[in-house]
Amino acid sequence: MTSEQRRPFVGGNWKMNGDRAQGTELARAVASEVGQLTDAVDVAVFPAFPYLSGVGGALADSGVMLGSQDVYHQPDGAFTGEVSVAMLADCGARAVLAGHSERRHVIGEDDRTVNKKAAATVAGGMISVLCVGESLGQREAGETDRVNERQTRLGLGGISPEDLQRVVIAYEPVWAIGTGKTATPEDAQDAHAKIRAVVADLYGEGPASAIRIIYGGSMKPANAEALMAMPDIDGGLIGGASLEAADFGTIVRAGAAVAR
Repeated sequence: MTSEQRRPFVGGNWKMNGDRAQGTELARAVASEVGQLTDAVDVAVFPAFPYLSGVGGALADSGVMLGSQDVYHQPDGAFTGEVSVAMLADCGARAVLAGHSERRHVIGEDDRTVNKKAAATVAGGMISVLCVGESLGQREAGETDRVNERQTRLGLGGISPEDLQRVVIAYEPVWAIGTGKTATPEDAQDAHAKIRAVVADLYGEGPASAIRIIYGGSMKPANAEALMAMPDIDGGLIGGASLEAADFGTIVRAGAAVAR
């Protein structure tokens, strides 16, 4: 399967921003901006836990998916403060982030924890957006490929070939998130191609060519089309630019243009 055959995925990670009214208003604006593009691009937004139901209601019938920024891997039990896959589905969520750089580097999640969350998500019938990527120190030490391979292999541990179709991998160069720096399209393409090669080693060429690998390092309206035109870049996980419906819409339109 070629990049032209893989359906782009563009996700908006709202992180810990906004309140209920702002989230609902933004969701309605996003639905208006990109709802007509969801025939060509999978689009999702990831609000904070308290606003899932409100944002989901605002997205109703728009084609834009509701996503969650996190999940706990157990189905139920004495896990105070945690939220299960079934609870997220009950709120209307259809996708979940796993291993976002801030969960790894700020909250302290390790590869085993990330893998448990990704596996629980796909086992529950939802899309897992598995995030991998190197820090600035690792990049400067020449460890980019090693880090991405380790996080990809461990993140996909125990996920069957059948469940792999519900995984989207997001390459997030940590040094490019919120810093104003962005990998060049060629650098990003190189990382994506090598991640796809790891998937091929694990699952074979067919599943590797089908899996979507998206870029999560400060994709913006100005660079979205150049990035998504690369053969192994299948969309983006958008941070700051997703908080403005017009900017997010421009990025989604870039994905639709590449797809068509």
